[in-house]
Formats: sequence, C-alpha cells, structure tokens
Amino acid sequence: MSEIKIKRILPDPSELKAEILDGYPTKVSKKRSKSIVINDPEAGLEVQSNVRTVPGIITQRGCCYAGCKGVVLGPTRDIVNIVHGPIGCSFYAWLTRRNQTDPGPEGENYMAYAFSTDMQDSNIVFGGEKKLAQAIREAYEMFHPHAIAVFSTCPIGLIGDDVHAVSRDMKEELGINVFGFSCEGYKGVSQSAGHHIANNGIFKHVVGLDNTEREGKFKVNLLGEYNIGGDAFVIEKLFEEMGVTLVSTYSGNSSIHDFENSHMVDLNMVMCHRSINYIAEMMEKKYGVPWIKVNFIGAEATIKTLRKIAEYFDDKEMKKKVEIIIKREMAEVNTVAEDVKTRTNGKLAMMFVGGSRAHHYQELFTEIGMETVSAGYEFAHRDDYEGRHVIPSIKVDADSRNIEELEVEKDEKAFRNDLAEKKIKLLEQGFEFSDYKGMLPEMSKNSLVIDDISHYESEKLIKYYKPDIFCAGIKEKYVVQKMGIPLKQLHSYDYGGPYAGFTGAINFYKEIDRMVNATIWKLIKAPWLNEPELIGRFVDATY
Repeated sequence: MSEIKIKRILPDPSELKAEILDGYPTKVSKKRSKSIVINDPEAGLEVQSNVRTVPGIITQRGCCYAGCKGVVLGPTRDIVNIVHGPIGCSFYAWLTRRNQTDPGPEGENYMAYAFSTDMQDSNIVFGGEKKLAQAIREAYEMFHPHAIAVFSTCPIGLIGDDVHAVSRDMKEELGINVFGFSCEGYKGVSQSAGHHIANNGIFKHVVGLDNTEREGKFKVNLLGEYNIGGDAFVIEKLFEEMGVTLVSTYSGNSSIHDFENSHMVDLNMVMCHRSINYIAEMMEKKYGVPWIKVNFIGAEATIKTLRKIAEYFDDKEMKKKVEIIIKREMAEVNTVAEDVKTRTNGKLAMMFVGGSRAHHYQELFTEIGMETVSAGYEFAHRDDYEGRHVIPSIKVDADSRNIEELEVEKDEKAFRNDLAEKKIKLLEQGFEFSDYKGMLPEMSKNSLVIDDISHYESEKLIKYYKPDIFCAGIKEKYVVQKMGIPLKQLHSYDYGGPYAGFTGAINFYKEIDRMVNATIWKLIKAPWLNEPELIGRFVDATY
C-alpha cells in the first residue's frame, strides 16, 4: 500500500477561512482565526487549542465529567461507578460509546447499570453527603464489588459536598477500595480535563496495589484503547499470537485488578495520546516503565506497531511470528482494499473527532485512496496537533491550573532499573520513546485544520469542499446528513466495528465503500432549503 501514502498539495483554502471568519464579530473572529490553520507540514505551525469555547457557538465538546466517567472509567467492568448528581448526568454517560467487555473469570460486569444518587432540590439546598454514603452502602450490599468510584457533577462542586471525605469514610466502613473524583463538568475547557483527573485518581488510588508477578515473558499495557465496537478484542488476539501478555488495557475490556497490577509490566503502549499520556508519564517516573506511541487503526499502522513491539523486545521468535501475521493478514487486506479503491479513490473525507481519532483514521481513508481535506479535534492540546516537542512552550493558564498535577517520585523498591537501562541503549540505536509527532506533519499541505469546530464552520466546509463523507459525533450526525452528506460516528461507530487491526481495516473499507457510494444521499434535501420555517421583514416602527 506504500504507493497511496503520498500526500498531494490541496487547493489553498484562504478564501474559505476568510469567509468563515467574516461571519463572526471582530473579537470572536480574531480568536477563532488562531484555531483555524491552513496546514504546511514543514512550517511548524501553531494551533490554538485547549481554550474556552466562545459563548454562543454550538460546540462538539463534552464536559470534564464526561471525560472522567464516560471515557476513562466507564469501560471498566468491575468498578461500581456512582455518579453523585442529578440522574440526567448519569444517564448521559451510560454506555453511550458502545464499550464492550468480557465479564472475565469472576463474571463481574456492572457496565450495564447506571448508578446515581439522583440529587433532588432538597439535597442541593441541605447537602447530599449523607445520601452519597447511603448510596455507596446500598451498592455494596447489592453487588459486593471490589471497588466503588464516585464522580462529582456540577451541582456537587457548587454546593461543596466532599466526595473524597465520604469515600474515605466508606472505605474504612466497608473494607473495600472507595475513591472519588472531583470532575465537575465545568472544570477545564472540555472533557480533556476529566481525562487528566481520571488518570490522577487511578494512579493515586489503584496502581501499585498488587505486586503479583504475572506469567509471560513479555508483559505490556495498552493505554488509551476503549474497546468501542470490539476494537480491543482484535488487538488482544494479535498480542496472544505474538506471545505478548497484555496485563491491562486502559480501559476497554478492563478490570480494576489489572489496573492494580499494571506497574509490573515491561512496556506501556499509548493509543489515544490525549486521554492517557498522563498515566504513562507517571508510571515511568515512579516505576521506570517506558512508553511508546502506537496505532492499531489502519493496516499499515498496525504493521508498524507490531514490528516496533518486536523490535523493543528484540526476540527472534516474536519477530518471526509478527511477519507471519502480517503476511497472512495482508493478503486479504490488500484484496479488499484494491477492490474498494476502484470505487473510493479520489473521494474526500473530513473528520472532527476527539482524542487521536481524527489523526488515526486518516490512515484508513488513505489506504483506500481517499483524501482527508479537513480535520480537527474537540479537546486537543497543542502537542496533539504539533507534536510533543512543543510541550515546554505551552503556557499553563487558569483553566489548566484547576487540574491537580501529581508530584510523582521514584519508588526505590519497585523501580525497574533494567528497563531504564534498556531504554537508554535503544535510544542510542534510534528507537523512539515518549514521542508523538502530532497530526499536522502527516496531513497534506493546504488541508484545513480546525480545533473545536462549530456547526456554522462545519456548514461552510461542507458547502466549500462537498466531501463524500463527514466523520464526527452524534450532535453533528443528523444536521450533516440533512445536507446530503453521509456521517460516520467515530466516537461510538454507530452500530459498526471493530475497526482496529487488520480485521478492523477490512470492516472499515467495506463500510465506507457502502456509505460514500450510496445514491440515497444525493436525493436528500434539507426541508429548510425549500420551506423556511421563519420569515421576517423590517417594518416602519413609527406611528
């Protein structure tokens, strides 16, 4: 597939950018201009990101609570996750991302339940700490879980309920691990703040509790993979065939027991850079476990990742197994890709998805000859766009200071000096650790990169580019489809998947082929194009 990886120079969209900005008031236009960048992979451009959404703009973003409970902790099957707040918050974060799980040997799976304290007006006035304590007792009496997590929502932060104090008291009373998260929705500027808070909480309260040495010669963690549509199952099979022991996945198809033991591995692999890089950094500081950036989205990306893992462990047998897997799987992948490419080659895609997905999924589109003309993230930081080398230059603002930065120190007893020494040797050989080059270097010149895109901007892009497919989330889905453009949800995969690994690549090729070549989209006309709902005119108001 190497021949289709070549990027072309797209038409200059300067006029489009100017038209978009012209629709805003001067102050808003000036701010948004910094978040709308015409890409030049060699120019070292800066993308304004992780700043507050302009009030009044319809954003794609979620809240801090959504990032903490909905994204990071939600896919973990055997933690009872209690939402301290109104029932709507709990319902919002309940299985909306189609995370799948295997109940495991103990059969514990609480993901199908929505646990909430269901705060009412009287609780907001008089406080809800007693209600929270009772909810924790009830959950324990009904399920006897190994751990209970508590998540604060906006009203809780406003009235001052101390979820951490209640958690400590209940931990002592029940004799199980109970811990809380101050992840009120208004903290930070997006769900990214919730990711950071979740990483901190798991590291403080869970990681390192179990020092059992797992069986297996090569032990790893996969960070930032949430098993949407069964992605993790595909990756797990590849690891098993390679002879790699997967101790834990953060946090798709995961158990809290795995988190407790996750510091006992030889390597951490980061998929979604934004949501989970914090815990990778902290684990390396305290335990000496190095991390590498990986990507299992796209056949070519999967090949690179498997070979990089084998190179790290430097095992002849593993390298041999990897090449057998690649040869076997790529035979079918190439056959399907070449067939699909006859119908998709030259078609245009746009994607505005959180985390690393707007970057990773460009691999899959490229493999079937499609061009990503515009892309962006919902909750990225500059390093997600530009690469980790810009981290020292990122200024810490007031919103970022809301998030606790843990002071992590080396654990003299548990620190893996052998891994630290191995990292030094591999670095000398050119092996890349703790590195992510970002999205911009891998996008075409003149592609339009937009952070925290609005509905207004999306409509302008669609009218200008006339893309064959738009990838985003549920909030954008039906508005985009009414414009005659198919939309693929990459947050929850609609009802599709898996899309990871070789199996996932084939699934994705076929699904995109069906979507972009379906004639139904050409027949759709938005009702407001012919029948405007509101008609107004200016009249003389003088009497």
